[in-house]
Amino acid sequence: MTEVSSAKIVSKVVWSQDYLSYRFSDSHPMNPIRLDLTMRLAEALNVCESRDMALIEPFVASDEELAAVHTPEYIAAVHRGAENPSEEIPEFGLGSEDNPLFPAIHDSAALIAGGSIAAAREIIAGTAQHVVNFAGGLHHAAAAKASGFCIYNDAALAIQELLDHGFERVLYIDVDAHHGDGTEQIFWNDPRVMTISLHESGVSLFPGTGFANETGGPDALGTAVNVAVPSRTSDAGWLRAFHSIVPQITEQFEPQVIVSQHGCDAHAHDDLTNLRLSVDAQRQNMLDIAELAKRFSNDRWIATGGGGYNVIEVVPRAWTHLMAIAGGQPIPLRTEVPASYREYVLETYGVEAPEFMSDGAELWWRSWEVGYDPSDPIDRTIMATRKEIFPLYGLDPWFD
Repeated sequence: MTEVSSAKIVSKVVWSQDYLSYRFSDSHPMNPIRLDLTMRLAEALNVCESRDMALIEPFVASDEELAAVHTPEYIAAVHRGAENPSEEIPEFGLGSEDNPLFPAIHDSAALIAGGSIAAAREIIAGTAQHVVNFAGGLHHAAAAKASGFCIYNDAALAIQELLDHGFERVLYIDVDAHHGDGTEQIFWNDPRVMTISLHESGVSLFPGTGFANETGGPDALGTAVNVAVPSRTSDAGWLRAFHSIVPQITEQFEPQVIVSQHGCDAHAHDDLTNLRLSVDAQRQNMLDIAELAKRFSNDRWIATGGGGYNVIEVVPRAWTHLMAIAGGQPIPLRTEVPASYREYVLETYGVEAPEFMSDGAELWWRSWEVGYDPSDPIDRTIMATRKEIFPLYGLDPWFD
């Protein structure tokens, strides 16, 4: 692996208008206008140009490249589904309500996968420290099955690319409202990869997994870390959970690179989940992960998107913040959304876009050092994970 200079953060964004071809149907929640609006908002705020963030083109990953984490049989089934989109292939999760087939299903999903592989290759070559592929983060896709709107697992492919080129410890952090089950399972028994997922409990949300006692395979115990917060968790509890577990375990794992998934469907106005976060908290978490990369992985960081189904109010602001943070210059919270962008949204979609890049939240959370409250469901969630994971790294679940 190549060392990069720390004098200036070299950041890049993977983008192509062809990403918009990943469209299951006109009524499907995974609507690619969220990607288009994100890039339009970033352009209106001059995010990339003012931070010298080069745009790099994704490529359609070959079947051989996809087979780094997916089975040949599954890849062949996706090709077959593209040729016969009226078919159902239930053994591979294709043709279901969540994952309906469409003619571009292989090429569009393989393009997103190629985008995250391209991000990994930038890190490997030392030509970038931070790379954002906000179209990626399709974390439910398993080795041999589509799931939860996800066909190919681009984040897992990026991680495998890093491993195949000499990286020995890769940390994956997933803050989508849904458990990052596909990525976790792909690396379940690989001690070189730690997956940390902070998500709404599977008791109340798809995919129904990701509990504290799911800690990795026999050769990799402690490398699957799950923080399953209760339904309706808001900013303070969610940030307390993150800060009570993730920095401590990151320090112990000593990653050489961090790959993160920033699904923004934990927002209070996202209709597919039951969490209550603000854009302000999501932005703070992006800053936190950027700081972890700076402290523990030589500032090597690949950031992907993920879930996010409020495509006007939430997704464009969240992922524009992500790009700006990756570029080393966060957008101040009280920044106004440009009038030209708001006019475009109103004229095109008949909906008012937010006026500011903030929800006006007052961010505050209790640190773990102030004490554990057994009557608090957030604290019980935190302690469940700490009890499972911390002793495996020589840490005290009560105090460290």
